[in-house]
Amino acid sequence: MDRAFFEQLAMPLFDQLYNHARWITGDRIDAEDLVQETYAKALKGFAAFAEGTNIRAWMFRILRNTFLTSRSGLAAQRTEYLEDEVGNAEEAVAHAVTPELILMRSQNEQALFAALESLPVNYRQIILLCEVEEMSYREIAQVLDVPLGTVMSRLSRARAGLREALGADVPEEVR
Repeated sequence: MDRAFFEQLAMPLFDQLYNHARWITGDRIDAEDLVQETYAKALKGFAAFAEGTNIRAWMFRILRNTFLTSRSGLAAQRTEYLEDEVGNAEEAVAHAVTPELILMRSQNEQALFAALESLPVNYRQIILLCEVEEMSYREIAQVLDVPLGTVMSRLSRARAGLREALGADVPEEVR
């Protein structure tokens, strides 16, 4: 298999891999490094990839394993960047969004990020793969290298942990 074929299969997954890396690392720069290392490892090991199998699961598995073995993966710190604040200000001007709405969105996002970060890494990953990346249970099992039943039980526990972490912020009728 050649490099052009690798690019054809793997490059359409770049945004998904970056978004997932951003979620699990909590840092833009660490996410960029993680994705770069993922692609480097995938290209190097592409000869072992069996054509016709699930490239998406294969790439996410490489990303996951790279994250788990990296120093930054185990000690990722959440960092706020000034560019993020500028982006919110530009959004407010461009779309006539009120400052109150921006504040409410920001508080909801912060609560969700805090709740996700409070989960153990294996629960956080399974929630992100299922809910954000919209992977099937079978794909998640391939990425995490666990049985299908383990995916279902971990997802159930992860959702319960997320509900518990958000408990104070979730209205009673939603619980």
